Amino acid sequence: MDELASRLVPDELWELVAPLIPPFTPRRQGGGMTPVNDRAVFTAIVFVLTSGCAWRHLPPSFG
Repeated sequence: MDELASRLVPDELWELVAPLIPPFTPRRQGGGMTPVNDRAVFTAIVFVLTSGCAWRHLPPSFG
């Protein structure tokens, strides 16, 4: 995790948020999306909400 991500979502905040995120459950019939890192997604959401940036302008460090 880079410096920006660790400032946006410090470990203390992640400990509060992580239990609220439902676990990934694969679809029985297959297909669907590949699971991604929950913390990376949450950090990207926090970045967009706090900066007003558009999703397409996220820095490359968010993946």
